[in-house]
Amino acid sequence: MQALADIKVLDLTHVIAGPFCTFQLGVMGADVIKIEPPGKPDMCRMDGGRKADSKQGMGSMYQTQGANKRALAVDIKTIEGRDIVLKIAESADVLVENYRPGALKKLGLGYEEVRKINPGIVYCSLTGFGQTGPLSSRTAYDNVIQAMSGLMASTGTEENAPIKVGPPVLDYGTGIQGAFAIVSALYQRTHTGEGQRIDLSMLDAAIMLSATNFSHLQASGNVPPLSGNSSPYNAGYGCYQTKDGLIVIGAWTGAQLADMWQVLGDLEISNRVRNQRPWEFAEFFASDSTRLTEIALTDTADNWEIRLNAAKVPAARVRDVAEAASHPHLQHRGLFQGAAVQGKKWQFPTAAFTYETDGPSIRSAPPAVGEHTQEVLQEAGYSSEEIQTFLNRGITSA
Repeated sequence: MQALADIKVLDLTHVIAGPFCTFQLGVMGADVIKIEPPGKPDMCRMDGGRKADSKQGMGSMYQTQGANKRALAVDIKTIEGRDIVLKIAESADVLVENYRPGALKKLGLGYEEVRKINPGIVYCSLTGFGQTGPLSSRTAYDNVIQAMSGLMASTGTEENAPIKVGPPVLDYGTGIQGAFAIVSALYQRTHTGEGQRIDLSMLDAAIMLSATNFSHLQASGNVPPLSGNSSPYNAGYGCYQTKDGLIVIGAWTGAQLADMWQVLGDLEISNRVRNQRPWEFAEFFASDSTRLTEIALTDTADNWEIRLNAAKVPAARVRDVAEAASHPHLQHRGLFQGAAVQGKKWQFPTAAFTYETDGPSIRSAPPAVGEHTQEVLQEAGYSSEEIQTFLNRGITSA
């Protein structure tokens, strides 16, 4: 039995951060019901790597976090649609939403309204800037939060910064922190018997993902220097051009640096750095960087990766997404799990961990809009006649 197999989640989220949060709950067994307006579904359904999928409302941007969910299409702006959600919420454990602060309350679906009918509900609101504070009413996406949080200005070099981190890492990072907050609240409920109100902010999540930068700021009073792909003081922690590509080396300790220089063939530097402390590396940074740059060009990136790792020195050739996805190690880990979507086999990154038994898994493909509307309504106790009336009036769609 999976950890969340007895948990029902109402998913009133769209785009990435919210849906990824509920996806992580779903891969651990939760029954996730994705609720969308019939005529205006999740915008990510229309975006992705293949236009044909996007035109059918199954874009890869949606599919990335759409598996293991059931889809209910209902217009929550109608009284009947609101009542449908409230009726389902009576037996739910979790409700996750990422509407603007106060928007669901105006529709009669705010925390207090849901709590009245289900005191044990864990109600998670995920927004760009949180439910409180002077910026709480602002709308945001990943790139805006990257700019606001200092992450973008921390990426790159003096010549090319600021640079946005490529993938929407703050969306995914926020979603994961949301899943952690929800599971923690569910565990708390086992002790108190009461639900919880969670206020999750993308900006707050971004700060957590950049915690070291803020600690450095407090310690020194200075913004951490821009260093691009390298450390600003440790030559062994950086990116170097080889004969045929780039190699990233992660020699961090004195012992690792000494072993690295042995592999590189410079025993003099190896002996010097072995017992040095991190703050002492900076004294020789310029000369060590120059020397390492020269030596790196004498072999290929693949060979350096093999040679350095054989000496227990962390290193990797810089790979693109296709190379990373096909690497035998990732295939072995089972990170990518499959499902058939409209006759095509898809592989989804599932979870960053495994269990010995009953771990994260893909059980069902991302659903089409309203694919499970009738099923979910029947489970909620609506008759066939009531369901047909909802469909006829456009309150729901299937």
